[in-house]
Amino acid sequence: MAINGATELYGIMGNPVAHSLSPAMHNGAFGALGLNKVYLPFTVQDVAQAMTGLRALGVKGVSVTIPYKQAVIPYLDTIDPIAQKIGAVNTLVINNNAIHGVNTDWLGANRALSEKIKLKGASVLLLGAGGSARAIGFGLLEAGASLTIASRTPEKGQALAELLDCPWLPLTKADSAKSDILINATSMGMGDQQDLLPIASEALVNFQVVMDIVYAPLTTRLLQAAEQAGCQTINGLAMLLYQGAAQFELWTGQQAPVEVMRQSLAHQLRSRAGLTAAKQPMLD
Repeated sequence: MAINGATELYGIMGNPVAHSLSPAMHNGAFGALGLNKVYLPFTVQDVAQAMTGLRALGVKGVSVTIPYKQAVIPYLDTIDPIAQKIGAVNTLVINNNAIHGVNTDWLGANRALSEKIKLKGASVLLLGAGGSARAIGFGLLEAGASLTIASRTPEKGQALAELLDCPWLPLTKADSAKSDILINATSMGMGDQQDLLPIASEALVNFQVVMDIVYAPLTTRLLQAAEQAGCQTINGLAMLLYQGAAQFELWTGQQAPVEVMRQSLAHQLRSRAGLTAAKQPMLD
């Protein structure tokens, strides 16, 4: 596709964004459907100026990643009710200079999980209490699942559990817990924590489905152990893929070409396989 005066501009804003996989995923989708759109990484230093710039340049849609998912909220014209509950936005939809904020992280997690198990009535042990855990937790409750939070930091974990009105456990007690689904939303398994397990491998028999939102490496130690324990597994690429598909549909009004997006992500991961752990792409 040739870029010309009619090309619509999309992108991802954050700092850093150089290693984001989202440009490959979205540009692959635009190309597959013959859409005159392009998606670029925007390294942002000042949120207020960036939001003004998006309006001034006529940008149509933006993914928002670390560290701006909360920081953009004061500059929105409107916000989706669930994003407001979550307190974080990962998607901007811009029409006639008006910016609408949405969170598709929870949609991505729910869709990935729903391929393996019915969420309504399912019990979930969610490891972690950061921004990703917060979005995933709200999404699971929206889907009718029951939830328990386990975290290393009591203050953060208890605060999230109180917000979600669910039980909290110290991460050290997770080994004795039992539920239908286990989700790792901690950083354990990636980077310099690549060899760490957030829960004992022998405890994995207590779960039917195990999901790890880490996708570098794609098959984490947790997922390897879960497969050996006979669990169904979901890697971090699935959540990234489906949150991106939801973004694409919000921006274009067309059904996302999910398989093209999946292949684009997989190709990027293969081409980056030689990156050092410190430079592995982060989950958008």
